[in-house]
Amino acid sequence: MAGQPRPAMRSTGRLPPGQRQIHNFPVLDLGLRPEVPLDKWDLKIHGQVRNPVTLDWQQFLALPQLKDVSDFHCVTTWSQFDLAWEGVAFFTIAELVKPKPEANHVFFNSYDGYSTNNPLEVCLDDDVLIAHKWNGKPLPIEHGGPARVIIPKRYAWKGAKFIREITFLDRDMPGFWELRGYSNTADPWSEDRFAVKNQPPPGFP
Repeated sequence: MAGQPRPAMRSTGRLPPGQRQIHNFPVLDLGLRPEVPLDKWDLKIHGQVRNPVTLDWQQFLALPQLKDVSDFHCVTTWSQFDLAWEGVAFFTIAELVKPKPEANHVFFNSYDGYSTNNPLEVCLDDDVLIAHKWNGKPLPIEHGGPARVIIPKRYAWKGAKFIREITFLDRDMPGFWELRGYSNTADPWSEDRFAVKNQPPPGFP
């Protein structure tokens, strides 16, 4: 099953350290929720790749689809278990555009101006996807619809909502929150929240 097996647990249980389990999936964003009609939506994928593409909505849906159930960990100390996603696996995107040997990082840009970065090897995990459905229904705008990035093994800010562009890079480049003091790696199991350990950056909720 996609998304399995999970990595060796680095905590005594399923809940990462410093987190609490909730059941109501809070909404967090930059305060902007861009309404992009599906006939105007596209996803540009380029950079250090051999086959750059720009997909419209129908082309995106025509790619092989993945269903996966994963846990969701927010840096603001809440986690929700067993969220059901459907979309296009990141490894399918990679197979489509064929990263060059020098590609080692991925930079995500969103329709609301948000951005974030991840190592390519993190994105190629088998539970990472560009999701357009949540719990069997189209992804609502408050949760990043029509499509958002899901990276279950990182804090959720590493998965950009309202995705519009994926750039493969030969270097690391910090995104919106990384430039504002958040961790570059965002590993929930080591409670890696901020660039300076236990020092919340300005504006942290």
